[in-house]
Amino acid sequence: MAYFDAASAVPLHPVARQALLASLDEGWADPARLYREGRKARMLLDAAREAAAEAVGCRADEVVFTSSGTRAVHTGVAGALAGRRRVGRHLIVSAVEHSSVLHSAEVFEADGGTVTRVPVDRMGAVDPSGYADALREDTALAVLQSANHEVGTVQPVAEVAGVCRAAGVPLLVDAAQSLGWGPVEGDWSLLTASAHKWGGPSGVGLLAVRKGVRFAAQGPADERESGRAPGFENIPAIVAAVASLRAVRAEAAQEAVRLRELTERIRARVPQLVPDVEVVGDPERRLPGIVTFSCLYVDGEALLHELDREGFSVSSGSSCTSSTLTPSHVLKAMGVLSEGNVRVSLPAGAAEADVERFLEVLPGAVAGVREKLGAPAAPAAQEGPGEVLVDSLGKRCPIPVIELAKVFGQVPVGGTVRVLSDDEAARLDIPAWCEMRGQEYVGEEPADGGTAYLVRRVS
Repeated sequence: MAYFDAASAVPLHPVARQALLASLDEGWADPARLYREGRKARMLLDAAREAAAEAVGCRADEVVFTSSGTRAVHTGVAGALAGRRRVGRHLIVSAVEHSSVLHSAEVFEADGGTVTRVPVDRMGAVDPSGYADALREDTALAVLQSANHEVGTVQPVAEVAGVCRAAGVPLLVDAAQSLGWGPVEGDWSLLTASAHKWGGPSGVGLLAVRKGVRFAAQGPADERESGRAPGFENIPAIVAAVASLRAVRAEAAQEAVRLRELTERIRARVPQLVPDVEVVGDPERRLPGIVTFSCLYVDGEALLHELDREGFSVSSGSSCTSSTLTPSHVLKAMGVLSEGNVRVSLPAGAAEADVERFLEVLPGAVAGVREKLGAPAAPAAQEGPGEVLVDSLGKRCPIPVIELAKVFGQVPVGGTVRVLSDDEAARLDIPAWCEMRGQEYVGEEPADGGTAYLVRRVS
């Protein structure tokens, strides 16, 4: 089985396993106690904190360990907002942040705060000027991921940090996807990360808060972890997490070159092997191991099952793989095709032979799913009515786009197709189909039971 979902979680690094087993015998006691066992535990915890701080690029007393990366984000956002409450109650985030950030923003809004969501371009990157324009006198905090978890695009953190610093606004960086590859550049104020993203054990998060940042921990007071992460520290897991971070950092430069070559191979060959595919994300400013593409006329869940049967573990941002009709907020913000979406995220050590076998298997898997769904061939021009109505109400992606493509040949050049759909993904996928096919997307209109999407044939 080839595991190609490293952006979700990475298998436990051998160094992490060794450190975990070794520290189980020494790190079980309460590090706050003064007796011998407590002192041993404290020494392990302090050493881990020092090593983590070195990897992050901050002081040891600025680092605390949390129970997860999500908890680190929630704690960091809530604490920074509370600490700067007198300044105002305005938060800035990007439209493609991890759900942990967006959920924190929703809670803040529900409590009376205001949130500005900075848009991204079609590559998934923010423009630093977007953050500059969003800054206000009452802005308490800005948040930006270091790199996107779904498409791999690296964000201009240093530039955004400079803009925020000039305005006196702290910037929290979610570095979950990138910290294993290197420290985050720029004058950031807070940083969060998650150990299972770089090969550490799950259940360990990291929160760094620079000195001078106003921070008020929320919830009941606790004497542990500077009062910012209540509860007994899982010292063996923390030790293993930091040990693996140092190990992967030592291998990062060489491994990044190898993984970039493999993902470049996927980016280049998938459109050659599979028709009607859009490769998404920035081709240059991206993480080494992530490549994402979307396939027209494909049910994402069915494709993932086919690839699983062939021995490949991959993930998807397609709405077809969820119980809702809402596509990935990242793909939606980028304005790219969402149906048949596949994210390949290669772990360190991924074999070239597995990548080649994936490229061999993929065309047949996509073709099989398309055949089951009755996907059409490219439409040929023919005479017909000036407008064709496609009623796709109650049908999930990719069926509305498939039905659009099936009837498109019935309208002459200049004619239109009106697609009725109540699937939120259609708002993204029909314009994407038009762009891929060189046809004109006219727009949308309200319709009984859903929305009417208008497409004009121009060739």
